[in-house]
Amino acid sequence: MARVTVEDCVEKVPNRFNLVLLAGHHARAIAAGAELLVDRDNDKNPVVSLREIADGVIEAGALTESLIGTLQRVDERTEAEEEAETLALLADPQHMHMSEQELVRALQSDRDGGQEDRY
Repeated sequence: MARVTVEDCVEKVPNRFNLVLLAGHHARAIAAGAELLVDRDNDKNPVVSLREIADGVIEAGALTESLIGTLQRVDERTEAEEEAETLALLADPQHMHMSEQELVRALQSDRDGGQEDRY
């Protein structure tokens, strides 16, 4: 099979920098065990990735969404959970004798995940 060139892929992904990002992301997915959509033909993962993009068997939009998904960080705590923790902290009898500054420092430490000694 003929080698893939960048010109073959630029028709599908016009921006060469985006093409590199998407092909690299997909090559890593192939290395992690993603299904091959074209024959390997002794090609390495980046070449297989570019061939899949050039042949149109994988859409650039789907790759873009997948790449964005891997870069996003999801905070699993909801505002209700954070508010419940704050109320529990305020209701603790040990905190009744804390100064306002110590209480603010303790709340910030909980929010930032720090393990400061706050008493």
